[in-house]
Amino acid sequence: MSDGRKDARGAADGGAFPSLSDEQFASLTARGDTRQARAGEVLYDAGDTAREFFAVSSGRVALVEDPGVEDDVIARVGPRQFLGETSLLTGQPALLRAVVEEAGELVAVPVEALRQLVTEDTSLGDLLLRAFLARRSLLIGLGAGLRIIGSRFSPDTRRLHRFTARNRLPHRWIDLDRDEEAEMLLQRLAISPEETPVVILGDHRVLRNPSNRELARILGFEDDTGGSRWDMIVVGAGPAGLATAVYGASEGLSTIVVDAVATGGQAGTSSRIENYLGFPAGISGGELADRAVIQAEKFGARFAVPGEATKVTADDGGYAVQLDDGATLHGHTIVIATGARYRRLPVPRLEEFEETSVFYAATLVEAQVCRRAEIAVVGGGNSAGQAALFLSSQASHVRLLVRHDDLARDMSRYLVDRIERSPTIEVLPHTEVRALHGGGELETIEVEDNHTGERRELPARRLFVFIGAEPHTQWLGDEVALDDHGFVLTGAAVSDGMTVPGALPRPRLVLETSLPGVFAAGDVRSGSIKRVASAVGEGSMAVRLAYEHLQSPGRGLAHP
Repeated sequence: MSDGRKDARGAADGGAFPSLSDEQFASLTARGDTRQARAGEVLYDAGDTAREFFAVSSGRVALVEDPGVEDDVIARVGPRQFLGETSLLTGQPALLRAVVEEAGELVAVPVEALRQLVTEDTSLGDLLLRAFLARRSLLIGLGAGLRIIGSRFSPDTRRLHRFTARNRLPHRWIDLDRDEEAEMLLQRLAISPEETPVVILGDHRVLRNPSNRELARILGFEDDTGGSRWDMIVVGAGPAGLATAVYGASEGLSTIVVDAVATGGQAGTSSRIENYLGFPAGISGGELADRAVIQAEKFGARFAVPGEATKVTADDGGYAVQLDDGATLHGHTIVIATGARYRRLPVPRLEEFEETSVFYAATLVEAQVCRRAEIAVVGGGNSAGQAALFLSSQASHVRLLVRHDDLARDMSRYLVDRIERSPTIEVLPHTEVRALHGGGELETIEVEDNHTGERRELPARRLFVFIGAEPHTQWLGDEVALDDHGFVLTGAAVSDGMTVPGALPRPRLVLETSLPGVFAAGDVRSGSIKRVASAVGEGSMAVRLAYEHLQSPGRGLAHP
């Protein structure tokens, strides 16, 4: 194992592998079976969907990434510790092999019994959830789990890498053109280079150039788009959509959430959110999203990811949402929570370098390609500031390019103060990118001082872009009223003279669009405050308003 992977493992082990108290262990023992485990026994393999949760009474269990490689143990679990990570709660397959290293005694609890127990025992539930999330972060940092073998010049390789990164799936990209390990693995699995990219799960399961949907299905993502009529269809799984799912399902509304790429939305790409209520130490956008998904599923919400909405139409007193795979969802109400996306830089060769060196997120995955490199971050808002701070722990030098003069104009004061104190971050005000230079990867960027017009080249191996936002509303066509910038109009902002299907025998609700029973929440809504907390608030408000609409004469609640 490389030194970098050892360092990452050591930094995270403390919170990832806590010990159970006597009371907690007794609760698990009462719900499970005690069994003897012999040395060498495989409890589960990578790719297996867990049916049991294991706690160790005596002996030791090793978590192994690749059984064919010596000393590839990710962690060892001893007495009063337990196995598993977030996949245990979400129904996704395990990413590591669990093998008994030292004979002893285990407590095996059926997964369904465990879910019921952690709901009843909040202390145990909190301990398990914190450990599971810490383990997921550990695996991402180590690059353990899935392996993607393919050329960096292959569009399908980049597609698979982006999909796994956005869905916070622990993985390692093995470059066919640069990494000697690629050839060794391909030979061992009898795969020719022409068959790449491939995704490898465990020691033997090989997927040859799967589509995003195929990979999601194999990895146990929910893909329930059946013919039932839902009380609420939530389009978009960012903070607003996830809040809608949690509050809607907890109120008994049958709720399904669809998203084209991943849960978490734009917030899911943030390395750390430090001004969100209740998290004084901050929380990563990915962890916040993972917690919300687990919470929503606990109440019965369903997820279809990836599932891209392409059209909305009126349907038998409700609405139909068509998806890109040809499926159609039918619902009484819709919550549009598709958010906004960062704009792309208007510079030559951008698309070329997006393949290798330009990023629109700053998470643990992106940080891995910034170690000891000079990088540039473009943007003057909180997302750019958080990215610069996070990446500065890995990069040798970070240049933050801001097109105006005052960093505090669009960025929270706490971020400005920390950036100004950082020895590795250089702020370049009134500076804009004009050109990108390099061979297969970015080498330098050409910038212009927009006060003097002076241009110069700066070294930059990676470029992170967080500029402005464009609403993701193209799929709505002309069905829903938008403002001049493409954001969804709601409430009083909707023109009184606008033609809408059917009569509206009541005042338009505050988050209601030009279509009765269709609501908008979060960044996609015209006039919204672009903050995670406000998006969560609007998501919860949308549930109450949808409930009011469902109580209107002639409407009923669906329970698929």
